Amino acid sequence: MKTAVEWLCERLEEFYGEDFGIEMNLYIQAKQMEKEQIIEAFDAGTNDEDRIGLEYYNETFKSE
Repeated sequence: MKTAVEWLCERLEEFYGEDFGIEMNLYIQAKQMEKEQIIEAFDAGTNDEDRIGLEYYNETFKSE
């Protein structure tokens, strides 16, 4: 699954090409913020005590 930040980064790279590399630091920061928000939301909203937000994130969004 692709996150909104990943999708936006891909579109910006398509539009700006190699010039987008300068903004990569902003992408990395946004991606980390998004990850933390997803983990916190899962932990706050789940009734599954056997699973934590980090596990959910890694299973759902990690394709590397």
